[in-house]
Parts: sequence; C-alpha cells; structure tokens
Amino acid sequence: MESILLEDNPHWTNSAVYDDFIPRDILPKALSFLDTKHIVALIGARRVGKSTIAKLMIKELLKSVEAKNIFFINLEKPEFIPYKNDASYLNKIYDAYLKLADPNKEEKIYFFIDEIQIFENWEVFVKSKYENTSIKFIITGSNSSLLSSNYATTLTGRVLKLQIYSFSFLEFLRYKNIPYSTKIEQTAHKIEIARAKDAYLQWGGYYSVIATEDALIKKEILKNIAEDIILKDIVPRYKIKNSGAIKDLFYYVASNATTLLNYATLAKKINIDAKSIKEYIGYFEDNFLISTISNYNTKVTEQIKSAKKLYLNDNGFLNLGVSRSANSGIRLENLIYTILSQKNENITYLRDTLEIDFFVQQYGFFQVSYDIKDEKTKQREVNSFQHFNKEGKYKNLLITYDTNEKSEDVETVSFEKFVFDFYIQ
Repeated sequence: MESILLEDNPHWTNSAVYDDFIPRDILPKALSFLDTKHIVALIGARRVGKSTIAKLMIKELLKSVEAKNIFFINLEKPEFIPYKNDASYLNKIYDAYLKLADPNKEEKIYFFIDEIQIFENWEVFVKSKYENTSIKFIITGSNSSLLSSNYATTLTGRVLKLQIYSFSFLEFLRYKNIPYSTKIEQTAHKIEIARAKDAYLQWGGYYSVIATEDALIKKEILKNIAEDIILKDIVPRYKIKNSGAIKDLFYYVASNATTLLNYATLAKKINIDAKSIKEYIGYFEDNFLISTISNYNTKVTEQIKSAKKLYLNDNGFLNLGVSRSANSGIRLENLIYTILSQKNENITYLRDTLEIDFFVQQYGFFQVSYDIKDEKTKQREVNSFQHFNKEGKYKNLLITYDTNEKSEDVETVSFEKFVFDFYIQ
C-alpha cells in the first residue's frame, strides 16, 4: 500500500513534478471551486485529461498548502480492483495515507480520488467524511451518471460538476505554439492556423493522438480509447454479455455521425434487437463517446420522442467508421457540434421539408456547409434559414470551411472566424 501511495503522490517529495503539464482552459474555473465546501467532480471520457487537470490543481495548491495535506489516489490501479465491491476499503486507503504522510489534521486536507466510479457505493465513504471532517474532495469519473445512483442523491446540492473535454481548437493551437490572440497574430499565422485546422478536423483533440505524427498510430490510439471505454466501463458496468456486438455497434455508429439514428436498420446490421441497440446508444452517450440531439418542438414531450441526430464527441473517432469514410462536410459539422455543445446544453435541429443543423435559443440558427461555391448549395442553406426564421427573430449563421461574407439576413463565416469571433466570446 505505501509504495502505491508514494507512486501517486510524487509532489510529497518533488514540488516541481507537475511543472511541465499543459494548462487547460477549464483550470481557472476548477480552481475557483476549491474555495467552496462542495465536492468537486471532474467528469468526462477516459483520457480527456481529468487526471491532468487534477494534478494542475495540486500544482496550484502547493503554493499555499503543505504538500502532505494533498492526497491523490487512482482507484484504477490493479491492486485496488479486488476491493471494488467494498466501499469500506476506501477508509483503509485513507487511513494508510494518514499513517504514511502524517498530514496536519488541523488544516484542510485535499483528497483527490481518480476514477471514483470503480468502487461501488463510493458515495457512502465520501458522504461520511464530507459531513464529519474538513476534507475537501475532488473526484473524477468517466460517466455522466456518476451522481445519479440512489446513494449519490444524498450528495445533491453538495457537488459542483465540471465536464472535461479533449483539447479544444484553441488549446490545440497553443499546444502547437501558434499565436492567435489578436487579429494581427491571426493574419500573420494564417497558414499555420489553416494547417492546424485541417489536422484538428481529421484527428480531434485527444492529447495522445495530437502528440504523435504517424497516422496509423493515431488511428490505433483512437481505437484503443474507444475500446477501453466500451470494454472497461460500459461492458462491466451494465453486465453486457456480447461485448463483440456492442463494439461493432460503435463502429457502425462512427460511420453514421451527423445523420438520423435508425434503430431498426442498425439492429439488422449488428443482428441484435432494436431495444438493445437503443440501450447501447444510451450507454455510449452516458460514457461520453457520442451525443444525440432532438428535433426542436415547442412541446417537450414531442421533442423527446423525435428522431435523434448523432454526433461523436471527438472528431478523431470519425476515423473508426466501417461503412463509409468521413468526408469534409461530415467532419466540419461534427466539429461545430462539439464546439457548440461545450457552451450550450440545449441544442436541437429542425427538420420538415427543409433542415437546420443546429438551433440554440440563446443565439439562433446554425447551418454548416463545407463549401458554398456552388450557387445551388448556397441557396439551399439560405432557403432553410428563411423557412424556419420567417420573422427574423433569431440570428442566422452559416459556417463554412473558409468563406466569409455577409448579407442582410445571413452571416457566412469560416471555421476560424467562428472560433475566434463567436465562440471565444
């Protein structure tokens, strides 16, 4: 046990151990939560950087907190797996920390628990410590239902959640050391930004993917990430017997991003019933592999019942499809969705005789078209805006690969302009 604790807490002996970690945009918000009594929950898919953000928080805490009063433990270690059904073992881990590190108990202890969902009924341990000690808990988890169990509801009102994503395009530019903060920098580095855009459209923002140049390795890493989520999180948690079928389903789903879900068609391809397909899609969504959006309707019940459009939560996964290759338009639309979804919870589409890709009530209508050089393509997009926005109540934004122009009713922007001038606000 002692060797495990020392391995997970190198900051006890080396205060500079996290100095080379890459800062993330979410970090200031995460740090602001440290001043509260609340439990901080960092949630997101595997390998998006939850542990890194936790360690960046530790790096900041070390400026004012005694190192031994900061405790980090990763529950995915093989040594802990045999005890995952015994929440009381978390007490043993904590007691071992107290004995080894001998922290100052008169001061606050910052307790970071990584991948907490590994232990069943972890909430019992956290709740008891939360109510009876001055421990500040920072937990990470890899599914959106982390706090929805019967036990976890006892923590309602005591948790501040932050969803963590793979690198955004702006974070990707900073990783590549490409300046973009001013109009001058954006103009001076136009070519580098355009190349970065192409790379990001194709490969997404997982750090382990963007950190390698070999395309075959990139694809293999993405496959490993997806299958880790499926085989290590989804299959054991939901007790799925046919792991091969659910894995195949994800690859078919990756081939149909940006389209309407058809459970019956998918069921025929995978040779399992439509009810199971619908459940599996829900598991993918709960574990941050995909997202779905509904057709907008003023009646919430009708909106819920509507056909769902499906998006992958990182563009890199588009490379894993089996039945078609993702074209440039698919990549751009999927990427715009991931950007919009990080700032807007309620995104819908509109569809009857025409279609609007995204509707966000706080802003307006978003259409995505890779290339509008063809006049018919351009007019089709304009017609959709006019059809759904007859009264001009909302803004109309057409996002393209590289076109910028403005008419009376529609503003057309390149991907870069959308990110720099709209999303960055």
